[in-house]
Amino acid sequence: MSKNHKDDDIKEAAAFAAGGAAGGAGVAAAVGGMGLAVGGTAVAIGAAPVVAAGAVVGLAAYGLKKLFD
Repeated sequence: MSKNHKDDDIKEAAAFAAGGAAGGAGVAAAVGGMGLAVGGTAVAIGAAPVVAAGAVVGLAAYGLKKLFD
C-alpha cells in the first residue's frame, strides 16, 4: 500500500468523523437540553458527548464502508 493511499484513507476517515460530529451537533441543537434519569437521580447531558457520539458513529460508518470495499 503506498503512502499516498494511506493519506487518502486518513483523509476519508477524518471526513466521516467530521460528518458524524456535525450530525451529532445538529441533534444536540435540535433536541436541546437532555438528561439521563435512573433510579431517582438525574444527570444532565450537554452537547459535547452527543457530538463525540456522532463522531464515533461516523467512524463506524467509515469502517462499514471499508469492510464492503
